[in-house]
Amino acid sequence: MTDSLTYKDAKARHGAQRPAFDLDAVVSELHRSREVSHNIREGGVARRLPSRAAIAEIVESLSAVLFPTHYGQPDLNPESIDGFVRDTLARTLESLTEQIRRAHPPSPDDNAASRASADRVARDIVAAFAGRLPATRALLVSDLQAAYEGDPAATTLLEVLLSYPGMIAVISYRIARSLYLLGAPLIARLISNIAHSRTGIDIHPGAEIGGSFFIDHGTGVVIGETAVVGERVRLYQAVTLGAKRFPVGGDGILVKGVARHPIVEDDVVIYAGATVLGRVTIGRGSVIGGNVWLTHSVPPGSNVTQAQAHDG
Repeated sequence: MTDSLTYKDAKARHGAQRPAFDLDAVVSELHRSREVSHNIREGGVARRLPSRAAIAEIVESLSAVLFPTHYGQPDLNPESIDGFVRDTLARTLESLTEQIRRAHPPSPDDNAASRASADRVARDIVAAFAGRLPATRALLVSDLQAAYEGDPAATTLLEVLLSYPGMIAVISYRIARSLYLLGAPLIARLISNIAHSRTGIDIHPGAEIGGSFFIDHGTGVVIGETAVVGERVRLYQAVTLGAKRFPVGGDGILVKGVARHPIVEDDVVIYAGATVLGRVTIGRGSVIGGNVWLTHSVPPGSNVTQAQAHDG
């Protein structure tokens, strides 16, 4: 069959004739685009960049450090857990340091001093990140408890931790958020993007999210960069906490860093398909119904349906 032909078979069948395209010309034009006319590299020069594969492995290893008997080795026991955590953490933090070093903005002078400075910055970030891991785990346990208590279908904490996409996304978010705050935004964004690819849940690490956070089902959830989410908030699938408009500067380019996403106060529930846009506030204890499109603030204790949202 033709589909099973190897390259060698095809070459033998068609002889050594040259391809119809001019390979050298294509390579030359790509070189010109890359190096001259459309150079998009920071500093204009090629350098080693962070690896998505390495970062995905780092997140998996950190998950095992945070929950070793769930994401770590299957044969761990009380006597071996600390050793596993120590060994995994040492290896993972060194790998994370390398990735943060690669993400460091390039210096105009690529010399030993600039490389040493980038290394110091990376190591300082990783040291601070490691120190925050116990607090990160405490937040994640609150998220885990919220998922178990908030979903009648959840039978055990183990089920939630291993099989709920919302929990997997939140673990990545908590790790990414810590790195974002410590000055490694590119690594944080890559972690968020990897989690989005795995779960269908897109949480920007710039978003501020309190403890006991639960995303049920989760597919299609989007939480924007400047969103602020309080304690004990529950979201369902296809919820968007997004921006209503994007201010443009005098140069015609979108203004970066403007607070443009919602504030969701404590104990709010937002049901499936709801879209909340702009720097609006959803008051404490409110319930936002399914498929609501909301672009205005609501006071604490509100119960918003589609008709109410439309009338507002």
